[in-house]
Amino acid sequence: MRHPSTPITLAWLNGCSEAEFVNALGGVFEHSPWIATQAAQQRPYDDLSALHASMLDAVRRLSPEALRGYLSLHPDLAGSEARGWRMTAESTRDQGTLDLAAPNPEDGETWDELNRRYRAKFGFPFILCIRRHTRATALAAFRERLTRSPEQELCAALEEIALISRLRLEDQLTPGP
Repeated sequence: MRHPSTPITLAWLNGCSEAEFVNALGGVFEHSPWIATQAAQQRPYDDLSALHASMLDAVRRLSPEALRGYLSLHPDLAGSEARGWRMTAESTRDQGTLDLAAPNPEDGETWDELNRRYRAKFGFPFILCIRRHTRATALAAFRERLTRSPEQELCAALEEIALISRLRLEDQLTPGP
Protein backbone atom coordinates (compact mmCIF):
# COMPACT_ATOMS: atom_id res chain seq x y z
CA MET A 1 0.00 0.00 0.00
CA ARG A 2 1.22 3.49 -0.87
CA HIS A 3 2.46 5.62 2.01
CA PRO A 4 0.67 9.02 2.01
CA SER A 5 3.98 10.80 1.44
CA THR A 6 4.78 8.71 -1.66
CA PRO A 7 4.04 10.84 -4.71
CA ILE A 8 1.67 9.47 -7.31
CA THR A 9 3.73 9.39 -10.47
CA LEU A 10 3.05 7.63 -13.74
CA ALA A 11 5.85 5.17 -12.92
CA TRP A 12 4.23 4.39 -9.58
CA LEU A 13 0.81 3.94 -11.22
CA ASN A 14 2.29 1.61 -13.83
CA GLY A 15 3.76 -0.62 -11.11
CA CYS A 16 1.28 -0.50 -8.24
CA SER A 17 -1.48 -2.98 -7.50
CA GLU A 18 -4.88 -2.57 -9.11
CA ALA A 19 -6.36 -1.66 -5.72
CA GLU A 20 -3.75 1.07 -5.20
CA PHE A 21 -4.37 2.39 -8.71
CA VAL A 22 -8.12 2.58 -8.11
CA ASN A 23 -7.59 4.12 -4.68
CA ALA A 24 -5.40 6.82 -6.24
CA LEU A 25 -7.53 7.60 -9.30
CA GLY A 26 -11.02 6.34 -8.46
CA GLY A 27 -12.35 9.86 -7.94
CA VAL A 28 -11.18 11.32 -11.24
CA PHE A 29 -14.52 10.40 -12.85
CA GLU A 30 -17.51 11.21 -10.64
CA HIS A 31 -18.66 8.25 -8.51
CA SER A 32 -17.13 5.84 -11.03
CA PRO A 33 -14.09 3.98 -9.70
CA TRP A 34 -14.87 1.29 -12.28
CA ILE A 35 -13.23 3.57 -14.86
CA ALA A 36 -9.96 3.50 -12.90
CA THR A 37 -10.32 -0.28 -12.57
CA GLN A 38 -10.55 -0.65 -16.35
CA ALA A 39 -7.61 1.71 -16.84
CA ALA A 40 -5.51 -0.25 -14.34
CA GLN A 41 -6.02 -3.36 -16.44
CA GLN A 42 -4.59 -1.63 -19.54
CA ARG A 43 -1.24 -0.59 -18.08
CA PRO A 44 1.46 0.46 -18.66
CA TYR A 45 0.97 4.01 -19.88
CA ASP A 46 3.66 6.06 -21.61
CA ASP A 47 2.29 9.41 -20.49
CA LEU A 48 -0.60 11.20 -18.83
CA SER A 49 -2.38 11.69 -22.16
CA ALA A 50 -2.44 7.94 -22.81
CA LEU A 51 -3.80 7.29 -19.32
CA HIS A 52 -6.47 9.94 -19.74
CA ALA A 53 -7.44 8.64 -23.18
CA SER A 54 -7.84 5.14 -21.78
CA MET A 55 -10.08 6.35 -18.98
CA LEU A 56 -12.13 8.54 -21.31
CA ASP A 57 -12.57 5.67 -23.76
CA ALA A 58 -14.31 3.69 -21.00
CA VAL A 59 -16.92 6.44 -20.81
CA ARG A 60 -17.24 6.80 -24.57
CA ARG A 61 -17.88 3.06 -24.95
CA LEU A 62 -20.98 3.23 -22.74
CA SER A 63 -24.36 2.63 -24.32
CA PRO A 64 -26.51 5.76 -24.58
CA GLU A 65 -28.60 4.60 -21.62
CA ALA A 66 -25.54 3.81 -19.49
CA LEU A 67 -23.95 7.13 -20.48
CA ARG A 68 -27.02 9.05 -19.29
CA GLY A 69 -26.84 7.08 -16.04
CA TYR A 70 -23.18 8.01 -15.62
CA LEU A 71 -23.88 11.68 -16.36
CA SER A 72 -26.66 11.61 -13.76
CA LEU A 73 -24.07 10.83 -11.08
CA HIS A 74 -22.77 14.40 -11.36
CA PRO A 75 -24.02 17.09 -8.98
CA ASP A 76 -25.90 20.17 -10.10
CA LEU A 77 -23.77 23.30 -10.30
CA ALA A 78 -24.48 25.41 -7.21
CA GLY A 79 -27.26 22.95 -6.37
CA SER A 80 -28.49 21.51 -3.10
CA GLU A 81 -25.63 18.99 -2.93
CA ALA A 82 -23.11 21.82 -3.17
CA ARG A 83 -24.92 23.97 -0.63
CA GLY A 84 -25.24 21.00 1.73
CA TRP A 85 -21.59 19.97 1.29
CA ARG A 86 -22.68 16.51 0.05
CA MET A 87 -20.45 16.25 -3.00
CA THR A 88 -17.30 14.25 -3.66
CA ALA A 89 -14.05 15.90 -2.62
CA GLU A 90 -13.24 16.45 -6.29
CA SER A 91 -16.55 18.18 -7.08
CA THR A 92 -16.30 20.24 -3.90
CA ARG A 93 -12.85 21.41 -4.98
CA ASP A 94 -14.04 22.13 -8.54
CA GLN A 95 -17.16 24.07 -7.56
CA GLY A 96 -15.21 25.76 -4.77
CA THR A 97 -13.18 27.65 -7.34
CA LEU A 98 -16.23 29.90 -7.79
CA ASP A 99 -17.65 29.45 -4.29
CA LEU A 100 -20.75 27.83 -5.77
CA ALA A 101 -21.68 26.21 -2.47
CA ALA A 102 -22.65 29.59 -1.06
CA PRO A 103 -24.55 31.65 -3.62
CA ASN A 104 -26.61 34.58 -2.37
CA PRO A 105 -30.38 33.86 -2.34
CA GLU A 106 -31.03 35.52 -5.71
CA ASP A 107 -28.15 33.67 -7.38
CA GLY A 108 -29.29 30.44 -5.74
CA GLU A 109 -32.74 30.83 -7.29
CA THR A 110 -31.18 31.46 -10.70
CA TRP A 111 -28.95 28.36 -10.49
CA ASP A 112 -31.86 26.25 -9.20
CA GLU A 113 -34.13 27.32 -12.05
CA LEU A 114 -31.46 26.66 -14.69
CA ASN A 115 -30.71 23.25 -13.13
CA ARG A 116 -34.44 22.34 -13.19
CA ARG A 117 -34.86 23.41 -16.81
CA TYR A 118 -31.73 21.61 -17.92
CA ARG A 119 -32.62 18.31 -16.21
CA ALA A 120 -36.17 18.49 -17.57
CA LYS A 121 -34.89 18.98 -21.11
CA PHE A 122 -31.89 16.64 -21.17
CA GLY A 123 -32.42 14.14 -18.36
CA PHE A 124 -29.05 14.67 -16.67
CA PRO A 125 -27.35 17.55 -14.85
CA PHE A 126 -25.56 20.40 -16.57
CA ILE A 127 -21.87 19.51 -16.68
CA LEU A 128 -19.28 22.22 -17.07
CA CYS A 129 -15.56 22.35 -16.37
CA ILE A 130 -16.15 25.11 -13.86
CA ARG A 131 -12.45 25.73 -13.26
CA ARG A 132 -12.29 27.24 -16.75
CA HIS A 133 -15.04 29.78 -16.02
CA THR A 134 -16.11 32.75 -13.97
CA ARG A 135 -19.61 32.83 -12.49
CA ALA A 136 -20.73 35.07 -15.36
CA THR A 137 -19.32 32.85 -18.11
CA ALA A 138 -20.69 29.72 -16.39
CA LEU A 139 -24.18 31.23 -16.31
CA ALA A 140 -23.86 32.33 -19.94
CA ALA A 141 -22.76 28.81 -20.97
CA PHE A 142 -25.66 27.33 -19.00
CA ARG A 143 -28.20 29.55 -20.78
CA GLU A 144 -26.67 28.96 -24.21
CA ARG A 145 -26.52 25.18 -23.81
CA LEU A 146 -30.21 25.09 -22.87
CA THR A 147 -30.90 26.06 -26.51
CA ARG A 148 -29.18 22.98 -27.93
CA SER A 149 -30.59 19.67 -29.09
CA PRO A 150 -30.25 16.61 -26.85
CA GLU A 151 -27.64 15.15 -29.22
CA GLN A 152 -25.57 18.33 -29.20
CA GLU A 153 -25.77 18.53 -25.44
CA LEU A 154 -24.73 14.93 -24.93
CA CYS A 155 -21.60 15.68 -26.97
CA ALA A 156 -20.99 18.87 -24.99
CA ALA A 157 -21.32 17.00 -21.69
CA LEU A 158 -18.71 14.48 -22.85
CA GLU A 159 -16.36 17.28 -23.89
CA GLU A 160 -16.72 18.84 -20.45
CA ILE A 161 -16.12 15.47 -18.76
CA ALA A 162 -12.89 15.23 -20.76
CA LEU A 163 -11.76 18.66 -19.53
CA ILE A 164 -12.75 18.01 -15.91
CA SER A 165 -11.12 14.60 -15.76
CA ARG A 166 -7.90 15.84 -17.36
CA LEU A 167 -7.56 18.57 -14.73
CA ARG A 168 -8.34 16.09 -11.95
CA LEU A 169 -5.68 13.70 -13.26
CA GLU A 170 -3.16 16.52 -13.41
CA ASP A 171 -4.05 17.37 -9.80
CA GLN A 172 -3.44 13.78 -8.69
CA LEU A 173 -0.17 13.06 -10.47
CA THR A 174 3.21 14.38 -9.49
CA PRO A 175 5.43 15.00 -12.52
CA GLY A 176 8.24 12.53 -12.79
CA PRO A 177 9.11 9.13 -14.12
